[in-house]
Amino acid sequence: MFDEEKANNAVKFINSLKHTKAPFYGKPFELIEWEDKIIRDIFGTLNPDGSRQYRTAFIEIAKKNGKTELGAAIALLMLAADNEMGAEIYSAAVNREQAGQVFDVSAEMVRQSKTLSKHLKIIDSRRRIVFYDTNSYYQVLSADVPSKHGNNPHGVIFDELHAQRTRELWDVLTFDADITRVQPLLFVITTAGYDRNSICYEQYDYAKKVKLGIIIDPTFYPAIYELDEGDNWEDENNWIKANPSLGVTFSIDKIRKAYKKAKEIPANENLFKRFRLNQWTSQETKWMQIEKWDESDGEVEPDKLKGKICYGGLDLSSTSDLSAFVMIFPIEDVYKVIPVFFIPADNIEQRVRKDNVPYDVWIRQGYIITTPGNVIDYKFIEDIIYRYAKEFEIEEIAYDPWNATMLTQRLADSGLTMVEVRQGFASMSAPTKQLETLILQKKIHHGGNPVLRWMFDNIMVKQDATGNLKPDKEKSKEKIDGIVGLIMAIDRAMRNKNETSVYETRGLRSI
Repeated sequence: MFDEEKANNAVKFINSLKHTKAPFYGKPFELIEWEDKIIRDIFGTLNPDGSRQYRTAFIEIAKKNGKTELGAAIALLMLAADNEMGAEIYSAAVNREQAGQVFDVSAEMVRQSKTLSKHLKIIDSRRRIVFYDTNSYYQVLSADVPSKHGNNPHGVIFDELHAQRTRELWDVLTFDADITRVQPLLFVITTAGYDRNSICYEQYDYAKKVKLGIIIDPTFYPAIYELDEGDNWEDENNWIKANPSLGVTFSIDKIRKAYKKAKEIPANENLFKRFRLNQWTSQETKWMQIEKWDESDGEVEPDKLKGKICYGGLDLSSTSDLSAFVMIFPIEDVYKVIPVFFIPADNIEQRVRKDNVPYDVWIRQGYIITTPGNVIDYKFIEDIIYRYAKEFEIEEIAYDPWNATMLTQRLADSGLTMVEVRQGFASMSAPTKQLETLILQKKIHHGGNPVLRWMFDNIMVKQDATGNLKPDKEKSKEKIDGIVGLIMAIDRAMRNKNETSVYETRGLRSI
């Protein structure tokens, strides 16, 4: 049954709150039509005994539609206006920082409300809001799953479920609630992801089936804002389906800007579809169009770079593959690139036939240096790097510690500054995106080096749930060592350009 009064009370409570972010800061919440429907449906639909019918609400919607503020408002509603004694309300997410975003909005809503400020106490040090009248609290959960056993949630705001790497936190928070609480509510609000083996896709699939009537579950409330099957994702008229706040809280120009970037960089197409159109995509994708790389070739004259400051990226291969040492030179507002490639001299003809790659041609043209024998000679590479160190002012050389050998130790002992750059998202995403920007701005001058061009055309990138990027050697169709070296060199150039204190931004050098 539907209780109009209950629905109106819930809407009235949320509308009494105020926004916490510019440009709407301090203005009344005023639920948008899609938000108003969700609140009325969830809080107005009751069982015969008067308890709420819906125990789980799954809301999937594109980013920037105000989902964080809606989640924060619901947390306060369940804490202060749900008449639940000893209520425990939690914010949950992939980590404490993400969960804290909802809490921070709730806390600011309390501060802006004279009424709520009289009854609720914010304990910032514990990320907790307490309602002493009912002995209830709203708390941010840490990322430590085992400690959640024994919690007795009345309400959980689960933010960005798509980012959950495992189902552990979900299972802990949902296992006992229906047994111990009269009308618990698990409110999930997320954007689409890419992992179809995840808890988020499981819930998305379940929500779709409930919505279509394939599964009958009167306790589950699905609200999915996405394009219909067969819709053209490039048609602006379809974008509002995933963005019901479009034209109210943000303009279509914001989406157009993201769309333009998606057309320029194929890797951003998936990000655009997930974050702006709420479409499930794959994790791996082609990075950029080779035409964009070609347009940024520029002129590179090594003789004119002698004595100039540069940063290196060293990507050492296994014993028989290509290795790469890439140097970048910040010259005014562009970067000049000198890549150096190494391959074992023996069996070149067999490698050419096997890989169908013109290593022999590139060797004759001087783009690849052969090392003696049938395995890569690291001492030979070391001597070449020393030679370049005499010609150029090499500030730092970044290297991947996974493939580090005695070579990096010897280079460090000789006085060169060697810095570990691990191959995870944390280290690689920022310089990868910076390389994107430099290519689009035609500020990465590589002189049309054919080996580096071949590697760029090979590269696939991997995306994590939050949109970070890194090169994916496993999925890339051929070698990409030169591009990985280039990205690592850009990392060092970026950090040195922006640092005020070397130890504040970089930490101790790792050798």
